[in-house]
Amino acid sequence: MKSKLSALFSNRELLHTIVLLAWPTVVEQALQTIVQYADTAQVGQIGASASAAVGLTTTVTWLINGVFSAAGVGFLSFISQAIGAQKKELARLASMQAVLTSLLLGVVMGAVALGISPFLPDWLGAAADIKKNASLYFMITAAPMVFRSFIIVLGSVLRAAGDTKTPMLINGITNLLNITLNFFLINSPGDFHLGMISFWGAGLGVAGAAIATAISYCLGGVLMLLGIFRNPFLSPKGERFRPQKEILLPCFRIALPVVAERTASSFGQVVFTSLVTKLGTLAVATHSIALTAEQAFYIPGYGMQAAAATLSGNAAGERNEKKLMHTSVLITLIAVSIMTVLSLLLFLFPGFLMSIFTNDAAVISGGKTILRIVAVSEPLFAVLIILEGVFNGVGDTKVPFLFTVISMWGVRILFTFLCVSVFHLGLNAVWICMVLDNVSRCIMMSVRYLKGGWKKHLSFEK
Repeated sequence: MKSKLSALFSNRELLHTIVLLAWPTVVEQALQTIVQYADTAQVGQIGASASAAVGLTTTVTWLINGVFSAAGVGFLSFISQAIGAQKKELARLASMQAVLTSLLLGVVMGAVALGISPFLPDWLGAAADIKKNASLYFMITAAPMVFRSFIIVLGSVLRAAGDTKTPMLINGITNLLNITLNFFLINSPGDFHLGMISFWGAGLGVAGAAIATAISYCLGGVLMLLGIFRNPFLSPKGERFRPQKEILLPCFRIALPVVAERTASSFGQVVFTSLVTKLGTLAVATHSIALTAEQAFYIPGYGMQAAAATLSGNAAGERNEKKLMHTSVLITLIAVSIMTVLSLLLFLFPGFLMSIFTNDAAVISGGKTILRIVAVSEPLFAVLIILEGVFNGVGDTKVPFLFTVISMWGVRILFTFLCVSVFHLGLNAVWICMVLDNVSRCIMMSVRYLKGGWKKHLSFEK
C-alpha cells in the first residue's frame, strides 16, 4: 500500500499537471469567497435582519446556479473527452453550442427569477421584518441572469480546454469591482474617514450590496464571452450559430441528471432554509453567516474538483484507464490532506470567523458551535467533492443524482423536519442533519467508485 502511494506521489508529471490546473481554480474560489465574505461582513454591520434578508434567498440562488453548472458539466465532459481524443475541431464546435445554450438558459432563468421575486420571501416563511429587503436583493441580483449564465457555463468550457487561468483572472477583476462597489453603495456618507476626509457612500444597505453584485455579474459575463472568442482552441469565429443536435444531445444526456441532481439538492436547500426560518430571525442570521464562514474551508476541494473533471475527461477520451485511476486517487489524497488541516483550523477558531461578519454576540455564540459540528466532516466532504468531479468528467451522472436525492431528502430534510417540527430542537441539531447528509453521500459515492460500476459505459480498448 505504501509503495503504491509513494509511486503516485513520485509521478512528478502528473503532480505538475494537477497543480497547474488546480491552483488558478483554487484562487478563483478563494476570490469568490472573499467577495461573499465582504458582502456578508458589510451587510452584517447593519444588523441581524439585514444579514437574514441577504441569506434567506441564498439557497434559491444555488438552485438557479445549479442549472447553469449542470450545463457547464455537460460541455466540460464532452469537450475534455474530445480534446483527450485529439478531436479539436469537435471541441471548438461544442464551445459554440455552449454559448448558445448559456444565452438561452440565462434568458429563461432570468425571467423565472424576476417573476417569483415578489413572492419568494413568503414561500420561504420569512419574518415580516426581512421580507421587503429579501425580495429586493433577489430581484436586483436576478436581473443580469444572462451574464451570470455566461460566467458559469463558459467558465466550465474554458476549464475543459485546460485554461483555468482566464476564469481566475476574470473572477478576480469582477470580485474586486464588487468589493469596491459594496464599499460605496452599502455604507452611508460619513461612515468612513481618513483623517479629515469623509468618504462618500450611497447608504443603500441591502440594495447596495445587490447592485454591486449585479454590476459585477455584467462585467464578468462579457469578459468570459470574450475569453471564449480569444481562445485558439475554442473560438467559434466563422461558425454559424445554430443548434447542432449531434453535440447537444450527448451534452444534454450528461447534463440532465446533473440538472436533476442540482435541482433536487437546491430545492432541498430551499426546504431546509424554510425549516430554519421556523427557528426565528436570529437562527436564520446565524445559519447564513456560518454557511458563509465555512465556504473558505472547502475552497481547495472545489478548486481541485475542476482539475479532477478535466483530467478524468481527458483520460477517458484517451481511453487510458490507468491514467484515469491514478489521477483520481492522487487528487483525492491531496484534497483530503489539505481539507483535514483546514478543518482543524475551523474547529479551533470558529468564534474569530463569525466575528468577521457580525458584531452580534448571540450570532457569534451560536455560530461557534455549529462550525465546530461541521468541521469534523470536512475531510469526508473532500472525498465527495473530488469523486463528483471524476464522475462528471467521464459523463457518469445518473447514479450520483440518485445518491443526492436519497441523502438530501431521506437524511437532511427528513431528520431536520423531525428535529424542528416534532422534537423542537435548535440550530445545532439542524447542522448535525446537514453533516449526516454529506457523510451518507460520501459513503455512497465511495462505494460506487471502489466497485467500478461507473466505468462500465467507458471503453478503454484503443
